[in-house]
Amino acid sequence: MSLRRVILIGAGGHAKVIIDILKKDPSVDIVGCTDKNSGTDILGIPILGDDSILAELYDQGVHHAFVAIGDNRLRSLLARKVTEIGYELVNAVSPYAYVADSAALGIGIAIMAGAVIHADARVGDNTVINTQASIDHECVIGDYCHIAPGSTLSGNVSLGSGAFLGTGTKVIDGIRIGAWTILGAGSVVVKDIPDSCLAMGVPARVVRHL
Repeated sequence: MSLRRVILIGAGGHAKVIIDILKKDPSVDIVGCTDKNSGTDILGIPILGDDSILAELYDQGVHHAFVAIGDNRLRSLLARKVTEIGYELVNAVSPYAYVADSAALGIGIAIMAGAVIHADARVGDNTVINTQASIDHECVIGDYCHIAPGSTLSGNVSLGSGAFLGTGTKVIDGIRIGAWTILGAGSVVVKDIPDSCLAMGVPARVVRHL
């Protein structure tokens, strides 16, 4: 097994969880993080500088990266930036998560401890499946989504790119949630939600278009 030297983009709380996961992966060597607060460290991993050092690091032989940013739009922009430089994005999958053999994962994905991804589910690139989130059979999760801790998706749910489900969101079978839509914490989704809106409540209702 070849060792992949990985640079993390970001050094906040989300990055701490990613570091904890990747430290458990014997195929990964975390060389450092990028952040404005260079010269310090995070969980023993040095902050090497801001994102301006990425091209230089690539030239020095660091060819793998992970964008450890929780915000969907910023994560999408940074993922494009690092792949344009040439970096290959790695996945951070906790050994304490369950991922079915038939599930399909993209690249740059974070799957936190206690998360469950069931049969024939598909998870798009640069998506976050956070702590104890549950993705049931045949769900289709778009790129750059974030499913916050404790959220539950029943079977055949579809999320458009960039959708954010707040902590503890519940979604019944067969629902579609639109691209770049935000669901407030604790929402219960019983009907389709359109693109680019804020919805919340029990049951969830659109309160504002974004």
